[in-house]
Amino acid sequence: MNIDAYAFGKMVYGGKTYTSDLIIYPDHVDDSWWRLQGHLLQVEDLEDILKANPDILIIGTGAAGVMKVPPGLIKKLENKNIQLHIEPTAAAVETFNRADKSKKIIAAFHLTC
Repeated sequence: MNIDAYAFGKMVYGGKTYTSDLIIYPDHVDDSWWRLQGHLLQVEDLEDILKANPDILIIGTGAAGVMKVPPGLIKKLENKNIQLHIEPTAAAVETFNRADKSKKIIAAFHLTC
């Protein structure tokens, strides 16, 4: 399934509109994704994602790309053999929609800044 629409602060997926940051898993959506330090992603913010063991992780860093992913976290994810895409949210939506859905894809989206 693809993302139907994205605009600042709003995403439509599976016919449902989301207005808070979310994680799309292959079988469900977590629409209550909060990070410990808001705009600085940390491994603790991704615990459930890591437990799910994705092949691909797409991270949408916000409309203007304000959310940062530290190099140490990137390295940790790559060491787990997770194919990683980190982009402003609009580009991350396009990446998600183009991705090979036969792989286990998880996408975490910051919807605002």
